[in-house]
Amino acid sequence: MAKQIIKPYFSNWANMEKLVPTEQKSKYLAFRSRYETYLRRVRSLPESPPKIDWERYKKLLPDENIVNKMKSSYEAFQVPFPEDTQTRLIEEQWTNLEPEIKAFCEDIQKDIDEAQKELARIKTLPNFSDMTMEMFGDSYPDLALDSVNKPTFWPHTPQDQLGYKITEAELYSQDDK
Repeated sequence: MAKQIIKPYFSNWANMEKLVPTEQKSKYLAFRSRYETYLRRVRSLPESPPKIDWERYKKLLPDENIVNKMKSSYEAFQVPFPEDTQTRLIEEQWTNLEPEIKAFCEDIQKDIDEAQKELARIKTLPNFSDMTMEMFGDSYPDLALDSVNKPTFWPHTPQDQLGYKITEAELYSQDDK
């Protein structure tokens, strides 16, 4: 009976182990050990309960009705096995989440592609030690200092320039300090 009830739920431990973060390995190995111990213990049990020799008991006991009652009660007894109501719900959740996961993966893949393009562009730039201010200005026009069109005062931060006005957010952040 035990072999009919239990089936190995986890079959591909190698793939599962790849998904486990390194800081969780000890918990994963403990879980796997407990699971395999439980599975071995259940599989070691016989498939059906042992047969009872009712005739032998009838001979040993003075009243056969006691044995007949016990036999009918024993045969009528059914071990209640819980009905699985959660697997269906989990599968429904999974089918609802799959499109979201695919959309998320596509968005992330777009970000990865953009990052790889940026890395390829950065690799084409000369080394930092070989780059001049003019080269930097050509590569990053929005970040480079333009002393002809937009001259600035040292240290070239917005707060140190003429005509700078403090915003409310900066004003409140200065009060906290």
